[in-house]
Amino acid sequence: MSFTKSRKVLFGALALAFAISSPVYAQQKSVAITAIVEHPALDAVRDGVKEALAAAGYEDGKNLKWQYQSAQGNTGTAAQIARKFVGDKSDVIVAIATPSAQAVAAATKDIPLVFSAVTDPVAAKLVPSMQPSGTNITGVSDALELDKQIELIKRVAPAAKRVGMVFNPGEANSVVVLEQMRELLPKHGMSLVDAAAPRSVDVGSAARSLIDKVDVFYTSTDNNVVSAYEALVKVGMDAKIPLVAADTDSVARGAVAAYGMDYKAIGVQTGEMVVRILKGEKAGDIAFETSNKLSLHVNPGAAQKQGVTLAEDLVKDAAKVIE
Repeated sequence: MSFTKSRKVLFGALALAFAISSPVYAQQKSVAITAIVEHPALDAVRDGVKEALAAAGYEDGKNLKWQYQSAQGNTGTAAQIARKFVGDKSDVIVAIATPSAQAVAAATKDIPLVFSAVTDPVAAKLVPSMQPSGTNITGVSDALELDKQIELIKRVAPAAKRVGMVFNPGEANSVVVLEQMRELLPKHGMSLVDAAAPRSVDVGSAARSLIDKVDVFYTSTDNNVVSAYEALVKVGMDAKIPLVAADTDSVARGAVAAYGMDYKAIGVQTGEMVVRILKGEKAGDIAFETSNKLSLHVNPGAAQKQGVTLAEDLVKDAAKVIE
């Protein structure tokens, strides 16, 4: 072998060794993220997670392998995605919304799971309490103070006595909110009337079944309802029943008002938790968190179409007015 050829081989070997030991390779991490369905709030969570990772120096295609899959509202698909991500040996799996988080929790007891936009992770049996779980699970909840939600309902529809809720009985977070509202509303002189929508295609018919039975609709962060929100809006406009939402993104889609969380901020908060785990912390040592970034959005145009006029003070209090 000539000296020149030997030198090329040596340099090639050194270059390969350097590449393998360089930070990009040595610090390569994989984050897999799944959501039960795609709608503006959950998409904002996903984008917030990616933003937080980028801010911490984790860039897709460089020192981060990022993958995302939506279950399109199907719990069976959510389970398949969970098994795939576990098989991929991801460093961290992020699950957005309760059904996806439950699917991942059932698929692995080892890979860190960071849930996001889960209303009640204890009721969903993801964690045993508000303390660090001691398992592979932590995350960020989007639980709201329901007394403040009821205050908003009364500001939008002061004469309302019957509150209608369309919900998915198979979604733990939705059932929790439903039962809490059933208990709280009588203390405010109101009652709850509900209709089940096990699938997103059932939302419109479930809402129509409540016409003449309710004075106002309240929508929680039920993913079936939010993903088919326009069907509920149509019923509200046709029957002149105002919609009050827990999800601020629903206001631009036709809700009269919402006092809810910034889901992009929830995503960033979730992503910061993922970064801590990628840097060596154990998920089980981190207590789950709840976001406290709330804002009021109103839609006066939707209010008129749904038979109500928003009080001037309510509009003035809004962080965002949809024109």
